[in-house]
Amino acid sequence: MKSLPLLPMTLLASVLSTGCTSFESDWKATTRYPTPPGDITGPWIGTWQNTNNAHGDQLRAVIRRVGLHEWQAHFHAHYGRLLTFSYRAQLTGNEQEGRVQFTGEQNLGWLAGGTFRYVGEANPTNFFSTYENVYDSGTFTLHRP
Repeated sequence: MKSLPLLPMTLLASVLSTGCTSFESDWKATTRYPTPPGDITGPWIGTWQNTNNAHGDQLRAVIRRVGLHEWQAHFHAHYGRLLTFSYRAQLTGNEQEGRVQFTGEQNLGWLAGGTFRYVGEANPTNFFSTYENVYDSGTFTLHRP
């Protein structure tokens, strides 16, 4: 059995773990304090599920407000038993009666499927979003940890 050279494997592990380390730092910082009442910021946990195939797994997120109508979602997804993937997405929306309706778009690069588009709604206890790109479509279903 032939194995991959050490340098490419080390570089791949480094790239994959960098985003995860950043996410874990954000996660620990937000879970130390109570979730703000009446707000969508803070930690979330749940699942992602493709609607065009059987792929899906665990998903966590940390959401921060970055403007009057803008939030940044830092997602951390599991895929299978060994792979994880972290990325940030800008969400733009309007707050009404304790809920936020939002849209977003994030280019994750060609390896991850290109540009993902999001449409969703969140309140202080539930976060739901659809996503789609050229290859996939699906849902994020999250709640407070």
